[in-house]
Amino acid sequence: MKLTQFISYAILSLSGVQAATLNGPCTGARGAPGICISTSSCTKAGGSYISNACPGLPIGIKCCSKTSCGDGGNCRFTSACSSGNTQAGLCPGPSSFQCCLPKASGGGKFPPPKIPAVGRCKKTAVDGAKKIVAAHPGMVREIFCIRDCPCPSNSEHCCGLATDMMCTSEAGEYSKLTWHGIVKKRDRDAFGRVMAEWVMNHRKILNLKYVIWGQRIWNPSLDKVSPWTNWRQMEDRGSITQNHW
Repeated sequence: MKLTQFISYAILSLSGVQAATLNGPCTGARGAPGICISTSSCTKAGGSYISNACPGLPIGIKCCSKTSCGDGGNCRFTSACSSGNTQAGLCPGPSSFQCCLPKASGGGKFPPPKIPAVGRCKKTAVDGAKKIVAAHPGMVREIFCIRDCPCPSNSEHCCGLATDMMCTSEAGEYSKLTWHGIVKKRDRDAFGRVMAEWVMNHRKILNLKYVIWGQRIWNPSLDKVSPWTNWRQMEDRGSITQNHW
C-alpha cells in the first residue's frame, strides 16, 4: 500500500499535476474560480460542477463554481476578492468561499435599529435580538417583538418571546433608502438567509425555540442542522410578511 501511494504521487508530480484538496481551490467551467466539494453540496447551493479538475480526490468530489450571486457578484475565495466586499451564505462550500461583490454594490447599510425594551418583550428575546444585530451590522432595518394578543396563544409574539427582524426596505418594496443607493430589494434574500442560518448555527446562545424565514421553519428539537433550502416548508399565508420573506 505504501508503495502504491508513492507511485501515484510520483506520477502526479512528473506530469505536472498537483493533487487537489477537499475544500481547496480549483478552476471551474470557462475558467471560473472553483472549490473542490461534493456534487450534492454544490448543486444544493446553486452551483455547477465539472469533472477532472480535482485530481486525487474521491469520485464524488468535483470542482464546483457559481458565477452569479448577489447583485453582480460571483463566488470565489475571500482571499481572492479584490473589492473586499463579500457576502456569506450565497455560495457553496465553507465560509472561506463567498460571494464577491463590486465595491459599490451590496453590503448592509441600514442604521442601527432600535432594540425593544425589556418588559412586555421578554429579556431572552431582547438579548437574542442584540446578538443577531451585533453579528449582522447594517442588515437589520427594524425589530418587532410584542403583538397585541392574549398570552398564551399560538404566537410567541403574544407573550413577548419572539422577534421579527426586518432586513429590507419598507414592506419588502422600494423605499427612499433604495433611491439613495443604500439598500436594494435583493437584500431580502441575501440578508435574510444569512441571518436565518446564523440563528440556526447559534441556537444555544440564543436559547432558540425555532426560526422562520422564507416560508420555511427550523426547530432544534426536530430538525438537523442544514442549509435553509432543506428546512421544512410552511403553508402559504398569503403575503410576503406573513410568509416571513
